[in-house]
Amino acid sequence: VQLQASGGGLVQTGGSLRLSCAVSGFTLDDFAIGWFRQAPGKEREFVSTISASGGSTSDANFVKGRFTISRDNEKNMVYLQMHRLAPEDTAVYYCAASGGSFTAVEEHEYTFWGQGTLVTVSS
Repeated sequence: VQLQASGGGLVQTGGSLRLSCAVSGFTLDDFAIGWFRQAPGKEREFVSTISASGGSTSDANFVKGRFTISRDNEKNMVYLQMHRLAPEDTAVYYCAASGGSFTAVEEHEYTFWGQGTLVTVSS
């Protein structure tokens, strides 16, 4: 089972990025997927999650409509489209697969983790 996050990079304040999570080794449409992030010196925190079917999502409060999670089960891909980025969004972003099909916001609900992709937002 592998999750490979990509799409991070350096962007200016107010810019956009789309993160991708490529999944292999299991049937993607059986599992909810989540995005988490860890800023320097801080604990990892929940960002967004999408149910196995894609019909339900949940976001952290700080997302405030700026980020959109989506998935393409046929392509085994999950995405996090991020707009209006701010310096406080600077972090390593991780995708993870949960142990079930419903949205999940807690780290302990996730079984498999990708290696992370760095997002840096300059002021």
